[in-house]
Amino acid sequence: MNCQKYLSASLLGMAVLVAGIAPASALDLRTTLKYAVLSAEPGNLGAVTCTDSTITGEIGSSGYMPGVVQTRCSIAGSITAPVSVSTLADFDNAFKALQSTRCQTILTGTQAGVILPPGVYCFDEAASLTGTLTLDGPSNGVWIFLVNGDLTGNSFTTLMAGEGKACNVFWSPTGAATMTTSNAKGNIFAGAAITLTDGTFTGRAFAKNAVTLTRMAATGCGGNRTR
Repeated sequence: MNCQKYLSASLLGMAVLVAGIAPASALDLRTTLKYAVLSAEPGNLGAVTCTDSTITGEIGSSGYMPGVVQTRCSIAGSITAPVSVSTLADFDNAFKALQSTRCQTILTGTQAGVILPPGVYCFDEAASLTGTLTLDGPSNGVWIFLVNGDLTGNSFTTLMAGEGKACNVFWSPTGAATMTTSNAKGNIFAGAAITLTDGTFTGRAFAKNAVTLTRMAATGCGGNRTR
């Protein structure tokens, strides 16, 4: 099943499935929907750096060529640099919509061994994740994680259980997102840079600054891996 279709379906039912969430239209990805990786730094300063990695999906950067730097990088998808002004606006609107979502549950700790149903979860400060976090729910379940600061994962795994889909998971730190030796899943909408090193990633990596992938296997939501 195409993950973009799952995302669209989940957004339509988001207000019903997750109490207190902003209306689905407020999180309309519009022109950003097709991208697996997006560096949306204003002023044409976007930069995507891919080293010893594979990316399945399209890449966008606000920077002019070479807005995407490849070193032994395999990309199964097109590259757009610079992306349109409307794409940058759509990213910014989606980021603001996520950040304005009403929190349901405050989380603390590494989340190792924790099982969570669909919902809106918040970290009141920077989040440091390790171990395995299990997200258990139906195919149209939506998980939103809001982080007041940086999001860091070290030897961290996101496990989808039940019929849960990776592309229905949203991580939105106000700061940077860094995943190291991790198997992370979900859409990252970061207020600063994203750095993914040594591991796998399924979802979208969207940042207000640079996106750097090193020794990563990344699959966007337009690819075949949804779990």
